[in-house]
Amino acid sequence: MPTAETPSSAPHLGMNPPGSGSPWESAPKKHAWARALVLLLIVAAVAGAIWRIATARSEKDRKVAARAAMMAAYMQVPVQVAVVKQKDVPVYLDGLGSVTAYYTVTINSRVTGQILQVNFKEGQDVHKGDLLIVIDPAPYKAALDQAKGQLVRDQAQLDDYKIELSRYKSLYQQGVYSKEQLDAEQALYGQYLGTVELDQATIDTAQVNLNYCYIRSPIDGRVGLRLVDPGNIVQSTATTGMLIITQMHPIAVDFTLPEDDLPKVLPKMRSPQGLMVDAYDRSSFGHLATGRLLTVDNEIDPTTGTAKFKAIFPNKHENLFPDQFVNVRLIIDQLPRAIVMPAAALQHGPDGDFVFAVQPDNIVKIQPVHVLLTESSTLVVDKGVVPGDKVVIDGAEKLRAGSKVVAHIVTDGVAYKKKAQGTML
Repeated sequence: MPTAETPSSAPHLGMNPPGSGSPWESAPKKHAWARALVLLLIVAAVAGAIWRIATARSEKDRKVAARAAMMAAYMQVPVQVAVVKQKDVPVYLDGLGSVTAYYTVTINSRVTGQILQVNFKEGQDVHKGDLLIVIDPAPYKAALDQAKGQLVRDQAQLDDYKIELSRYKSLYQQGVYSKEQLDAEQALYGQYLGTVELDQATIDTAQVNLNYCYIRSPIDGRVGLRLVDPGNIVQSTATTGMLIITQMHPIAVDFTLPEDDLPKVLPKMRSPQGLMVDAYDRSSFGHLATGRLLTVDNEIDPTTGTAKFKAIFPNKHENLFPDQFVNVRLIIDQLPRAIVMPAAALQHGPDGDFVFAVQPDNIVKIQPVHVLLTESSTLVVDKGVVPGDKVVIDGAEKLRAGSKVVAHIVTDGVAYKKKAQGTML
């Protein structure tokens, strides 16, 4: 009988037993190695691609960083800077004013007649007493001569009757004349005396009219445009003047200030030193003249709440002209040795006011400052900067902390360039 065999001993139909080195045993191992190799190659390819991308990106970043560093090293921002100074600063009040002639005279004729002479040129400076216009004096000379003749006649009659009156007094004392007759003779003598005095007054009037024919300057000043010519007939009743004379030296400026400023001004105005006044043009930058405060009006304008002031200027250079508009600065105090800088340097930030300060290496830094006082285009600073510091006044919009600059230093309105050492421009 056939005997039972173990499965390991059972014949394998068409198959090799395991471990026999047959193809059935080596095929799975080959496939596994192939798959591992493929995966390894894929991983290596991906890793290589990632490495090349990362290397290229880092190289690009390095080049960009290098280029930025190079530009930062060699490119600078052109700016204008000013030097912080220390000086005495005036404290003043601003007002609006107009120039007025200290004296203005409109020359009119006080007699009627024909103009014979015009002895001035338009715009000429004249002095008090200079002969300007001559009106035909002949009619007034004749009237004067007539009055003098009447005086001579009436004076002779008065002298004659004075002798007669002395006789009447002697006859009265002798009892020949009555008291009534003597009184009548004395009254007649009084009439002759009154006639003589009337003649003298007529002479004085004629002399005055004759003097009016010679029109002279009543003040030192400047003649304006001529309004009449030789040959014209002028009337004593005319309302239009023949010329206008204005005094130019000195000259006055009328200006206004708010009534709240009166307590600051009045005590100093009444002091022996008085107060200085500066006049500027419409731009408030062009200084015209310096004078002194003369007085303040005796009332405040209720419609504007301002008080009117008057200042006097020598006007030696004639920078002030009548009816000229001026900006007035009334100096009420002085700040000694104040630290000043241009107002254009001030910047405003969330943390307060600051300036861009230029350091010796031409790198700017943000420097906080505290402004004590603003006077027109100048700032008085008590913290943050010291005399000699350089602050940016133009071009600050291009800056940040650490920026390099090419400094164009502004001195008395003129800018010049200061190159940084060791840098390319």
